[in-house]
Amino acid sequence: MTALPEPRTRRESLNIRIRPEEKILIDRAVQARGQNRTDFILGAARRAAEDALLDRTILPVSQEAYEQWLERLDAPPQPNEKLRRALHTPAPWE
Repeated sequence: MTALPEPRTRRESLNIRIRPEEKILIDRAVQARGQNRTDFILGAARRAAEDALLDRTILPVSQEAYEQWLERLDAPPQPNEKLRRALHTPAPWE
């Protein structure tokens, strides 16, 4: 049995005005990435939109959980085997 292709969703148009120097910059980046302008701009806009929304994400927690979180942030790191190993492992570029 062959899988059916996913239905294509209708796409809408989004028009923007742009200064020539910005268009040149974007086109250079598009060429460097091997993409088309629409995919490049849409990807960049989508990432920016997701970041903007994630910055506003609120995690509701109890006062006790929040205070415990602050205590852990303020506490000095406790030595452990993984930390010791990381400190004694040469960096890959060395």
